[in-house]
Amino acid sequence: MNIYKQTAIAATLVASAMLTGCGSSPPSAMTGAPASQATYGRYGVIESIQVVQVSNEKKGPGAGAVVGGIVGGILGNQVGGGLGNAAATAAGVVGGAIVGNNIEKNNRNQQLREAYQISVRLDNGVYQSIIQDNIADLRVGAQVYVKDNHVYRN
Repeated sequence: MNIYKQTAIAATLVASAMLTGCGSSPPSAMTGAPASQATYGRYGVIESIQVVQVSNEKKGPGAGAVVGGIVGGILGNQVGGGLGNAAATAAGVVGGAIVGNNIEKNNRNQQLREAYQISVRLDNGVYQSIIQDNIADLRVGAQVYVKDNHVYRN
């Protein structure tokens, strides 16, 4: 294996590893009290309960970016020779990682599930909105306890 191919392979692996850290996190669906208040409980009354669609989306790039980068690197490595080959390989890695990440993100966004958005008026007058998977015996007007972004009946 010549030095250009070794460099191209090394560049492919390094670029793939670096691209996995380039993703951005979507904003959290939880609203209301800051994280410092979420560690201890608060009492309140349920003002409303609504069914909402929640994405099963994972945060950051995943296997799509890595696989896309590898495939793009292999395809780019087939182009040209010498330094042009190394440049084509690097461009293939980056392009493939971006395309692979977008394909994976689009597939994830289609996986929605139903959850419940519970709006609680806390005893101190602050409103907090919490999304959770089930409501069990919770009803509008019920006295509740909110702890760690979860609503419990008193």
